[in-house]
Amino acid sequence: MDAKDIEILRLVQRNARLTADAISQDVGLSAPAVQKRLKKLRETGVIEREIAVLAPGKLGRDMTIIAEVILERESRMHLDEFKRKMREAPCVQQCYYTTGEADFLLILTVQDIKEYEAFTQEHFFDESNISRFKTAVVMDRVKTSLDVL
Repeated sequence: MDAKDIEILRLVQRNARLTADAISQDVGLSAPAVQKRLKKLRETGVIEREIAVLAPGKLGRDMTIIAEVILERESRMHLDEFKRKMREAPCVQQCYYTTGEADFLLILTVQDIKEYEAFTQEHFFDESNISRFKTAVVMDRVKTSLDVL
């Protein structure tokens, strides 16, 4: 990967809908050269996927919750099971297996506190391997990004 690839990645991570022509004008390469580089960046996994970032509030998902989860046991089986459940839970936007006091840090978007309560009943209270969890309700989305560069 060279400086041109980095320039391309910076542009694409801000707007994945840019055409190769538009990118080529900004980075000083031909459109076919940009297409070739993008293809390679996708094939090698540098570009994992291209997504649309949705506004949760406009879709009735007005609350963002940050939850810290501490497990009772951390065997591979228990970790894999918890990870699987979080991947399958529609309201979980992000799930991180972490060091420190909490084993997992979750970012969730929910309609209201009732939906979060139902989530905690199903995934925390009814789960014997959850030792405890701590919840923070987000008051303001100051910055949300998946940008790497």
